[in-house]
Amino acid sequence: MFELLLPMLERLGIIVTVAFIITRFRFFRELIDQKTLDRPQQYMAIVFFGLFGIIGTYTGITYNVNSFEYGSWAINLGESEALANSRVIGIVAAGLFGGYRIGVGAGLIAGIHRFSLGGFTGFACGISAVIAGLIAGFFHKKNQSLKLKTALMIGALAETVQMGIILTISKPYARAWELVQEIGLPMIVANGVGSALFLLIIRNVLNEEEKAGAIQAQRALKLAESTISHLRKGLTIVSAQKACRIIYNEVEVRAISMTDNHKILAHVGQADDHHLPGGMILTRATREVIQTGELVVARHEDIDCSDPNCPLGAAVIAPLNRKNEVVGTLKFYVQSEKEVSNVLLELIQGLSALLGQQLEIAEAEKAQDLARAAEVKALQAQVNPHFLFNSLNVIVSLTRSEPDRARALLIALSKFFRQNLESTTRTWTSLKKELQHVKSYLTIEETRFVDKLHVQYEVEDRALDVKIAPLTLQPLVENCIKHGIKDQEENCTIIIQIKCVREGVHVSVIDNGAGIIPERLKALGDQEVKSEKGTGLGLYNVNKRLKHMHGEQSALNITSEPGKGTEISFFLFEKREEDSAWG
Repeated sequence: MFELLLPMLERLGIIVTVAFIITRFRFFRELIDQKTLDRPQQYMAIVFFGLFGIIGTYTGITYNVNSFEYGSWAINLGESEALANSRVIGIVAAGLFGGYRIGVGAGLIAGIHRFSLGGFTGFACGISAVIAGLIAGFFHKKNQSLKLKTALMIGALAETVQMGIILTISKPYARAWELVQEIGLPMIVANGVGSALFLLIIRNVLNEEEKAGAIQAQRALKLAESTISHLRKGLTIVSAQKACRIIYNEVEVRAISMTDNHKILAHVGQADDHHLPGGMILTRATREVIQTGELVVARHEDIDCSDPNCPLGAAVIAPLNRKNEVVGTLKFYVQSEKEVSNVLLELIQGLSALLGQQLEIAEAEKAQDLARAAEVKALQAQVNPHFLFNSLNVIVSLTRSEPDRARALLIALSKFFRQNLESTTRTWTSLKKELQHVKSYLTIEETRFVDKLHVQYEVEDRALDVKIAPLTLQPLVENCIKHGIKDQEENCTIIIQIKCVREGVHVSVIDNGAGIIPERLKALGDQEVKSEKGTGLGLYNVNKRLKHMHGEQSALNITSEPGKGTEISFFLFEKREEDSAWG
């Protein structure tokens, strides 16, 4: 009995070596990486593991139950010959990997083959092969990893059951008993160990695939991070060209291409002399991806290239989705289908998903910018009527008593509103133009207050080119007149300061009016504050516009004490008018 164990372990080494070599093939690696096998894949797995069981049969050791002699390789067996083999390993692996259907199917193939070889245990071994598939299928756990100890026990159990079937079916019983005594324990040990080793090899292959997938995920994240600044601007020829160039420099493929739903946006790499940006999509596979939203591996004939010498033999085409809508494709071109590996598929799937998210973010930011611009225009429109009604009231009051002054005031008002209308069509203006606008306004207000109002300008000329949201200063000055100095009889003073500081420009509007009570001061500028004198809407609008267009650091800062006047100030980073984009 023990003189058979060493040869069995030696033959087991051959089986394990064959198993290791087979796992290096792409077919097997793709097969075992499937979480759920479709019907063609199931048939393929049955055939594969059945053939592996046949290899286990052929590498077995013959044993003559009459002469008690061992032979070498199993080819054809005589009536008195049996076979000590490792057939169970492939069948057990089939059942553990694919369940009952694949285990029994592989057992049928290997069992029929064993029966065809004949011998003393031919029929018993044929039946036991199918039962081994059933046993292994019982222990199959979908999407869960098996322990090596479990595989060892199942392999040993399947072989133990085979020994029982030999004792039950093979006649005469005495010879069957002698055979089981001789080969039973070595086969149980060898096939148990072999099943564990085979599972270890499969687990090693799966771990390699998982590591490769993790590496590709990290690579996809890195590439997405590198392209984010470009695709945040949307899917355009310029952004696509820059993104494809970054990806091409990192990924070992023949070419990288990106399309929208109608035309090629970018093509970087080989064949860029005839795969030109701006051209219409010709590839049938690309149109299929746009329609179905599913990744496609395109063969050479599916690329539909008009150039017979095109070096691009195959392509992996993935959809670019934005809010569950396909808006384009990302394509990796290779020389032939053989170069399309699981690693490449993992990379393009992960990368296309991340790029799609970037496009979603770009769309959201664009919508946010449009909403913000609309809100700014609405806030500007709220400011304009406020001053118009005050000015008209002044003009009406002067029409009879001082018609010349009323006429001059109308001219000043016309000039003011001309500047006002220009401001509402722009997103940005300069402090210089904003100051001119305020001076036009104060010309009207000085007429209204006669000698009561005095305005001081403390302005550094080099600060006037800095950009600012239009209609920002005028509501602040209007607030001083309406709420600060309105009830003063004389010596009403407004100081407008525009000064350069280390990182930008500091703007202040100061009055010597009545000041603001602390309870009202806390909320002023951040919300509408209703009172007998007003709602605080003007300051609220200005503050909101400043924060929207310049950032939180430019929010209004209001300091005031009752009876001691008020200072309203804000800060602007130094970005000059010539550097800004005009709306």
